[in-house]
Amino acid sequence: MKDLNEHRQQEQATWHSRQQEELQKLRGAQQHLLLNVGAYLAISVIEFYLAIIGHSQTLRADAFNNLSGIISSVLLFVGIHIARDIDDDDLMGQPLPEDLEQDGQRLQLTRFHYETVFTMITGIVMIAIAASVIYSGIRSLMHPASQEVPQPITLLGAGIAAVIMLGVWWLNRRTGRRLKNAALTAAAQDSLSDAVTSLGTLVAIGGALIFKLDWLDGVASILVGIFILTSGIKIFRESSLNLADYFDPQVEDQFRQAALAFPAVQQVMELKAHYNGNVVTLDLVIAVDAHMEVQDSYQLGEEIEAAMRQQFGIVDTDVMVVPAG
Repeated sequence: MKDLNEHRQQEQATWHSRQQEELQKLRGAQQHLLLNVGAYLAISVIEFYLAIIGHSQTLRADAFNNLSGIISSVLLFVGIHIARDIDDDDLMGQPLPEDLEQDGQRLQLTRFHYETVFTMITGIVMIAIAASVIYSGIRSLMHPASQEVPQPITLLGAGIAAVIMLGVWWLNRRTGRRLKNAALTAAAQDSLSDAVTSLGTLVAIGGALIFKLDWLDGVASILVGIFILTSGIKIFRESSLNLADYFDPQVEDQFRQAALAFPAVQQVMELKAHYNGNVVTLDLVIAVDAHMEVQDSYQLGEEIEAAMRQQFGIVDTDVMVVPAG
């Protein structure tokens, strides 16, 4: 019994250490998302104003695109806030278990899912905005009388947006990779899309001004909308697969081979990896010699868990040992 209590204390200490590490990463991600909101807000205001006075459908579409960046950054910020709110006395209005020491790890893994939930909502918002932009562009082309060549001042708005968004994309990508954070990775994809669309907007407006093509502005806004739509669908697809408990079979096979590398493991009976936000956990059922001592099987499980953590960064591996048939 004493050994069991010591093991539980050791497991809890290890989990608390991992939890604090993940929470620190989430805190860093939140700070970068606030930077995103500031950048998107400045760009949106500038582009909306210049689109109105410069009569540019494409610049207006790009402003809507950057408005979606504000919404997505705020949503991701809220999701991360819920994920790291360990001092809350409920979870989205629902009561928490009384024994938090016993259920704390399971509860925190549940919180981590909210980051993915809000990432998926971000994808939905991007799809909705893309549909609006594409519709406006098509409607503009169907009414030639409303088309006009944009004013040169609109080039300034597109240029400013492109430069700022390239900087935001670089920061998000670098920090997302360092923190291994899905929210910042999604934000990086979004900001890269925004930078590309701003560059496309710059080219389209320039082309319309040089060649006096009043229809080019509407066509370019449709292309911007399609680009937003593609990015939104990609973010929605990845996050929804995450929530559906899908895990890449090829990666799971790497986990299987790592477990089979232990001589005492005769067979991997079952293996299922799970995403909990950015955190990966693993359920593993292995077959060993039927005469193996309980203490030896316990030690084997600990060694497998340590190997999975070291090789793949898996925060928790639940190993069940059964006798080989």
